[in-house]
Amino acid sequence: MKRLLILGAGTAGTIMANLLRRRLPRAEWAVTVVDRDNDHYYQPGFLFVPFGFYGREDIVKPRSKFLPRGVEFIVAEVDRIDPAASKVLFQDGSDLPYDYLIVATGASIVPSETPGMLDGWRDTVFDFYTADGAEALGEKLKAFPGGRIVIHVNETPIKCPVAPLEFAFFCDDCLRRHRRRDQIDLVYVTPLDGAFTKPVASKVLGAMLAEKRIEMVTEFNAERVDAAARKIVGYDGREVPYDLLVTVPTNMGSEMIERSGMGDEFRFLPTDPKTLRSKKWENIFAIGDATDLTSSKAGSVAHFQAEILAENLVGAIEGKPLEAAFDGHSNCFIEAGKKKAILIDFNYDVEPLPGMFPFAKVGPMPLLKPSRINHIGKAVFRWIYWHVLLPGRPIPFVPSKMKMAGKKRPVEDGAGSAGKGIPEGGDRSVGGGDRSGGSAGGAAGASKAR
Repeated sequence: MKRLLILGAGTAGTIMANLLRRRLPRAEWAVTVVDRDNDHYYQPGFLFVPFGFYGREDIVKPRSKFLPRGVEFIVAEVDRIDPAASKVLFQDGSDLPYDYLIVATGASIVPSETPGMLDGWRDTVFDFYTADGAEALGEKLKAFPGGRIVIHVNETPIKCPVAPLEFAFFCDDCLRRHRRRDQIDLVYVTPLDGAFTKPVASKVLGAMLAEKRIEMVTEFNAERVDAAARKIVGYDGREVPYDLLVTVPTNMGSEMIERSGMGDEFRFLPTDPKTLRSKKWENIFAIGDATDLTSSKAGSVAHFQAEILAENLVGAIEGKPLEAAFDGHSNCFIEAGKKKAILIDFNYDVEPLPGMFPFAKVGPMPLLKPSRINHIGKAVFRWIYWHVLLPGRPIPFVPSKMKMAGKKRPVEDGAGSAGKGIPEGGDRSVGGGDRSGGSAGGAAGASKAR
């Protein structure tokens, strides 16, 4: 009996377990999934917890519930991978051999990477990228008397890179509804040179920040947090004061990848951007946030990667050439307030563009434009996540490869102002994916030295 071993039972690992259990002969292949616990979090829901829209019961379910019959699920702490011996070693001293390995160990926040950040942790410094952090922030916001809330992106790449913008928009909306907006200043601090790295989306999102009176501080690379003085200090000497800091700390891959000597400086696994195979080991593949790819670290990306990875892994088993099929496709909703949301759809080569989705003329969802139907789409996605995405079922009209139908590229006139959009008929790249690992592409400002 041969073994396919999947490390991680989050979004990516769960989808792969469902897809490959259906495709690999049960008499020949055992499929085993390993994770440290049995709690599966709907991470897009973290955004709504601080504002009281979701509770923990709305965003967490047992991992085992979404793994198919015929898949062995082991709850254990992995110490490291031994790729030369094709086995995984556990912290209790046992090991498990594999014939093929899928690394789906995700990414997590590491606030200790920034000096001083932990000094104010869960006091004046909060995150919303964890369930505990989102709940603690919610309690803090209830009692916050007023002042200066700074929403801060420490450095890229991060999971769901539009989430900090969503938080800023959502926070503004909630404060207005409770008639507290005039008591609170909102500041958005980013290492990028704008709200987004790609020009069309950056212009739209930056204008939304300005319209909502959210100050934006760009190209800010934090050297340290001075929790006693309540300020972030940049490498260039600039300082951003705060009364409440809502930060997205440095995101990194699993410590296990580092212990295995397999990762880059952020503990992400170097992965072929088109085939999803490890750049070094032929029987190891990676998916989702665990990779070093320049595509987004988001659930939609894991979903788009999954079908391609399943085909390539089966092909590798059969000795066939791998198909270089993944194009970096990502799409996501951005909550904009007033029960509206923006939808963006892009890939390695094509930036987010205005237009209609998924059909060219009828949509019904507009791209790069706030709308009520996009907000409904985001709300409905939670059900889709549990019942369609995790089981590895196709989402109708949303293929793995991005389609250009309905997208329009703004035309610049001689003076440099944008003219009306024209239909995009081909893959005329504005720019490739950058090293942000997320929707935002790459950091325009230099990240801190590591």
